[in-house]
Amino acid sequence: MMVQAHGAGRSRAVRQAAPLLLTTLLAACAGTPPAPEAPESAPIPSREPVRKPSPTPAPIPEAPRRPTPRPPAAVVAVPTPAPRPAISAESRALLQHLLPAGIQDRADWAQDILTAFQWLRIPAEAENLCATLAIIEQESSFQADPVVAGLDRIVWKEIEARRERLHLPKLLVDAALAKNSPDGRSYKARIDALRTERQMNALFEDMIAEIPFGRELLGGYNPVRTGGPMQVSVRFAEEHQRERGYPYPTRASVRSEVFTRRGGLYYGIAILLDYPAPYTRPIYRFADFNAGRFSSRNAAFQNAVARLARQELVLDGDLLRYTNGQPSDETSSTQQTLYALAPRLGLSRAELNRDLRLEKTAAFAQSPLYQRVFTQADGLGPSLPRELLPRIDLHSPKIQRKLTTAWFAERVDGRYQRCLERATRR
Repeated sequence: MMVQAHGAGRSRAVRQAAPLLLTTLLAACAGTPPAPEAPESAPIPSREPVRKPSPTPAPIPEAPRRPTPRPPAAVVAVPTPAPRPAISAESRALLQHLLPAGIQDRADWAQDILTAFQWLRIPAEAENLCATLAIIEQESSFQADPVVAGLDRIVWKEIEARRERLHLPKLLVDAALAKNSPDGRSYKARIDALRTERQMNALFEDMIAEIPFGRELLGGYNPVRTGGPMQVSVRFAEEHQRERGYPYPTRASVRSEVFTRRGGLYYGIAILLDYPAPYTRPIYRFADFNAGRFSSRNAAFQNAVARLARQELVLDGDLLRYTNGQPSDETSSTQQTLYALAPRLGLSRAELNRDLRLEKTAAFAQSPLYQRVFTQADGLGPSLPRELLPRIDLHSPKIQRKLTTAWFAERVDGRYQRCLERATRR
């Protein structure tokens, strides 16, 4: 579920750039390319001035000294990374047995799944394999580049919103989209023929590259936020690649790799399994896959805060508000409630915010805030659960009916249980 937020500074930048885009579109429609801007001069690397060494005075001879014996230096063992575990023949045979019948490129699906498991050092056991297969089946029915109905309408709606935001005449935008794109077809023809998210992503990437200052004007408007066979977040994939690397040699961008089978599976398995989920049942991990890591734990924490404050809270698993993936200055309802409880918890606002910023990590469960909230909330009645399905309504251009995170987690859990049954019948 993606929420876009645009700050006032970005809006001013877009309005200031609108005249330039209008001039470019006019020139494009007239068939005359705009005059290129003068290239900026390359930055000159700074260098320290070269100084001639000062003459060194002759040393004054000293009486010879007996060297002080030194103990031998301790040998420090430098740990080497543990080798990635080899995938056993038994695991390969198990995955072949668990894969649904009738999928195309069966051997390639199995290889890409096992490569991700090996690279991430995740045991290729029935529980982990079934969790992966359940997500793939739910999100794409084992289509590497799944077809999404109505993509052309999504893009036309996005273009119209952008045109109004920039105050551009419709005739100019239509004329620009009638011109040929890098693949030889007009942009209009490509939009009308859209069937998959990968095609839509490539379309927006070409539009960004073809328009001067397109990255500043259009980059934030690319509607494709998730993709591939596991519908993994592009933002997550970019962050994970920086921290953990990528098993395949490629010059393609992370965004492009998300829309391949191998990339979509690697990043999808990473966000699903490559973190210590503190849950008694996998359904809460499936909810995290949809709502964000540790959302089920955080929803249970919000429930404890609500009991302690004797008021209702939305149990969505987000303790802070975020803009472009970073905590914003806007205070969340959970934050406001905790500020009122701060004296009772014996924590300052700074200490509260320090601990709340850990909400996307395993460390939050060991923080003073988490421990004190549950200790005091449990003292008011029966012990509270440490895991709850987040209460979130799902919104996306691709979703045509009312869905929730709980619905998603329950559907995936049903597929997971059926997969485990197949494993026991082997």
